[in-house]
Amino acid sequence: MSTVTRKKRYSSDFKTHAVELVRMGKSVSEVAEELGIGTGILYRWTRSQRQPVQLVGADLRAGGEEGEANELHRLRREIANLRLENDILKKAAVILGTPQPSKPAK
Repeated sequence: MSTVTRKKRYSSDFKTHAVELVRMGKSVSEVAEELGIGTGILYRWTRSQRQPVQLVGADLRAGGEEGEANELHRLRREIANLRLENDILKKAAVILGTPQPSKPAK
């Protein structure tokens, strides 16, 4: 007797809600654990729902602002990588029993 694992499907409302929780400042691992989903799928949803920044009355691709658009894209990639690294380090700290530093006051 074999069991067939069906791919779980999530509604667009569920996906949007999950992405909004991440955008509000929660870590991907926290949101994924709360909602019972994998971090990989949540990262995929956040990338697919990324909204381009719109400047009022300006087009990012116009003339001299193309460099700014490239810089913005590079910085967003760097932020995503740093968040991923941070999540990995938090997990490693838990596994190794290292106390985590408290969050700085804002």
